[in-house]
Amino acid sequence: PPLPSGPTDGPGRLLERTEVRERITRLLARGRSVRLTGPGGSGKSALLAELVDACAGLAPDGVVLLSGRGRTPADLLGDLATEVFELTRHRPGPALLRELLAEIGAVVIVDDLEFGAAALDEILDATPECAFLVATTPDTPAPSAEARLEEITLSGVARSGGLALLERAVGRPLTEEEINWAGDLWFESEGLPLRFVQAGALLQQRDRLVAGTEPDGDEDFAFFTDTQADPVRPGPEGEIPLPTLAEGAAPAAALAARLSEAARETLRYAVALGGELPHPAHLPALTGDTHADAALAELTATVLVTPAGSGHRLATGVLVQLEAAGYAEDAPA
Repeated sequence: PPLPSGPTDGPGRLLERTEVRERITRLLARGRSVRLTGPGGSGKSALLAELVDACAGLAPDGVVLLSGRGRTPADLLGDLATEVFELTRHRPGPALLRELLAEIGAVVIVDDLEFGAAALDEILDATPECAFLVATTPDTPAPSAEARLEEITLSGVARSGGLALLERAVGRPLTEEEINWAGDLWFESEGLPLRFVQAGALLQQRDRLVAGTEPDGDEDFAFFTDTQADPVRPGPEGEIPLPTLAEGAAPAAALAARLSEAARETLRYAVALGGELPHPAHLPALTGDTHADAALAELTATVLVTPAGSGHRLATGVLVQLEAAGYAEDAPA
């Protein structure tokens, strides 16, 4: 599946990532392997998606994109051979697999790698003609001292970058009040792009409410359809207030509360499954809504979920936020 899109600073370019993208491309072009480390929400997956295109012509076998989530070294080596040699019916035995892996000359991009040390050495040693780009979080075990990996750290965006993300999301210039709110959010979130994309979704929801609602009474502002968040109420002049800073920093409950019941039920299943979403084809039967397969589009639009391997999972931090909002108590058994 496609990796999630991210903020750009030009056609096809990620915001504030030009230098790191070009550095990684140069290293991979020289056959060097790279370990990209950053906290969840820093935009690693979006950067990898852009690097897939940038590295397309660097190696004889092209670029192979793999998900490391829940995968062992043996799993990933098997996945690599399967992708390059199109081994759809069976996997080769250990001896043949070693021979096949030694022949592969590819740029191998692994998102969400969960191991380091000797386990990472196993992959690098088995594929001497490959250059690897692996994305990890800071709590992932470090590579061994012998591993020949360039270390690159991805941090948050600058304050101006956060403002640009919000403006792109709402499709208009920010008001002075929104700019001040975004500045506070930047300090609170340490500039993580995910937080600004989600905050942009909050502002989008607010804009739709402003455009489609007249302040005729309390019911007109009870936009939340469950008890997991307080209803939005008009300000002194009938205006819908900005989200609180707490909602901007942890927006999952506020975003979810304005979604369809099928989308919220999908979130409950995801909480019950530890963050993994059921397959969209299964959602109508699980939720009792014949149109529930469209819930994934809602959840993606609000950046509550992100592609992960062959499926989707809750975005970084969303599981904890939904649990705090009571979704675990309502989750299906």
